[in-house]
Amino acid sequence: MSEIVSKLKPLLPDTTLLYDLSDFFKIMGDGTRIQLLWALEESEMCVNDLASLLNMTKSAVSHQLKVLRVAKLIKAQKKGKNVYYSLSDDHIKTIFQMALEHICE
Repeated sequence: MSEIVSKLKPLLPDTTLLYDLSDFFKIMGDGTRIQLLWALEESEMCVNDLASLLNMTKSAVSHQLKVLRVAKLIKAQKKGKNVYYSLSDDHIKTIFQMALEHICE
């Protein structure tokens, strides 16, 4: 075994963790979900506002929001009759901003 392999092998993350990371990027890899994340980075919004902003049906927006919520990328909060969505934490905002900076270079 080479020296570099011996050095790095113990540092290799668990396979399950790497698959979870892969799933995270698959979820982020959808154009509609990226649009939703961009909008939610700017402001907390309800389904009606998101559908109007992105020119989508409420049903399509709701479906994608569920995917993002299950993946813990966004959170939901009920206010009166509406549910408002926002990014789940600053990690999501940071990842989104860093990826955007990388693309714009």
